[in-house]
Parts: sequence; structure tokens; C-alpha cells
Amino acid sequence: MQKGKCELLPDVPRRLSVEPQAWPGSRGDVRVTVRAPSSQPEDYAAPGMGQRKTLVVLDIVCLLVASVPFLVCEVGLVPPMRRGFYCNDSSIRYPLKRAETVSDTVLISVGILVTSVSIALGESYRIHSLHLGSRSFVPNPYVAVLYKEIGAFLFGCTVGQSLTNMAKITVGRLRPHFLAVCRPDLALLNCSGYVEEYACTAGPSQEKEARKSFYSGHASFAMYSMTYLVFYLQARLTWRGARLLRPLLQFVLLLLALYTGLTRISDYWHHPSDVAVGFLQGALIAYWVAFHISGMFRHKPLASRLPPLCPDSPDSSGHTNC
Repeated sequence: MQKGKCELLPDVPRRLSVEPQAWPGSRGDVRVTVRAPSSQPEDYAAPGMGQRKTLVVLDIVCLLVASVPFLVCEVGLVPPMRRGFYCNDSSIRYPLKRAETVSDTVLISVGILVTSVSIALGESYRIHSLHLGSRSFVPNPYVAVLYKEIGAFLFGCTVGQSLTNMAKITVGRLRPHFLAVCRPDLALLNCSGYVEEYACTAGPSQEKEARKSFYSGHASFAMYSMTYLVFYLQARLTWRGARLLRPLLQFVLLLLALYTGLTRISDYWHHPSDVAVGFLQGALIAYWVAFHISGMFRHKPLASRLPPLCPDSPDSSGHTNC
């Protein structure tokens, strides 16, 4: 055997052990060791039918638990913190606009509907074109993959809105139209300093809602749903026919999210800092769900049966000592 050269054995069965042998024509013993990979996906036993159903139930329980803070705050079981104000504070003296540019119904319907339909169409086309099967207890691969992808998206929705509502009732920041809603009698107040003792003439529900400025739920939900869809298009829309089609769609989605948040400032429902923090939280939750919970960016590597030509390669699944 010449120095600096290495020859590989033919393909060896996966679980066949090769004993050390003397190389013909060599001066000493040259040992050749062929090792199979330490672990392969097929080595692990798939969970049984009962275990899979238990995992599905656990997913549903986690989704419900994540939505508890949102529901508790939304139904008014926990009142927001009662803050005082300065009589000359111009940031809370804006008028009350009854009609919102983007209402709660439009926001939730469009955000969930557009994202869910896009995911459903994308995953259905992917299953049909790649002829993918299902390993879950649901034999229909379309139902199985939609459960995973849309379920991950909805989990992010509940987490984001729960964090938003928790911040609203904990901080209790006054909305820009607080004085227009509260309508306190300023003649009875000591406006020489910070006013803490005052009575609002508005109804209790309106007063509570006027104390939920920080941070914007519209901005956080719009940015989360649209950013998540941007990530989904980046992972699934791989058509190379038009290079600018995918960036254009992603730009339009982010534009819609920005527009939704900015209308909360122009409608006097939130301060600019409320909207900025909402944007930040929505983008972070979308990144977390897309890259660490959803499987859209997870690609299974193809295991190679033959070792590479160079035994020192870091990608080697087996190695040969020559």
C-alpha cells in the first residue's frame, strides 16, 4: 500500500462487523474499520396509536392553557391598573373616534383567514406534488399536515394575545382619548400636580377600556400573522420562474401589518410607542413559532450509505483508518 493513498471497502451491510485483516503486500498489519452511523431515523420506533392520540390531546390542552390569560383579560375578570394623570397632559386629550379604521372583527377574520387559507393551499399542493403520506393515526395526509401547521400558527396567536392582554391590565396606560371617555369634572380636581383621586362619568366598561393603551393588540396581531405568512412563503414558495414574485407578496403582507398598526395612532387609540412595541412582539412571536415550533424550515437530511472519499471529512457517516 502506497503512502498517502486510501482505498475503501465495497458496500458493507449495515449491521455487519468487519474484523481486522492483513492487507496483502503490506509490511505490517493495516486495519480497516467500517462503522455504521450511531443513529438513524429508522432506528427509533414510531409511537403507537394510543400514544399519538395522547400527544394530540396534549397539544389541545397546551393551546387552551395558552389562551387562558387572553380570555381572563378579555371578559374583564381582572381590571386594569388605575393610573392617575396630569390635567395638562396633551397626550390623553385627543377626541374619541367611534368608528375604527380596522375593527377587531376585520383584524381577526382577515389575519386568521388569510394565513390559514394560504397554509392550507400550500400544504395541499406540497402533499399532492411530492406524494407525501401520513404517519399519524389520521390516515389522510392533508388533515395531518394541516393540523400541524395551522395548529402551530394558532398557538402563536394565543400566546401573542395573552401576552398583549397581560401587559394591558398590568401597565394600565391611559389611551390618547382617555379624558374624552372618562370626562372627569376638572373643576373639582386639584390640577396643580399628579391627580390620583378622580371620578369618571363614563360607564365602567368604557373606563376600563380607556386604560388599556400599552401595548397595541392590533399591531401585535397584524405583525404576527403577516410575518408568519412571510416566513411561510419563504419556506414553501420555491418557484424560480419569477424572482420578484415572492418578495413582492412578502412586501404587501408587511405593508398591511404596518398600515393596521399606524391606523391605531391616527384613530387616537394608541400612542406611537404602544404600536412600536406591538410590532416588535408580533415579529418575535412569529419568528419563534416559525423556526422553533412549526416544521416549515425543518429538512430531513438524506443519509449516505457509502463513506466519502476522504476519511477525515466531517460529513462522514463511517470512517476508514488506513
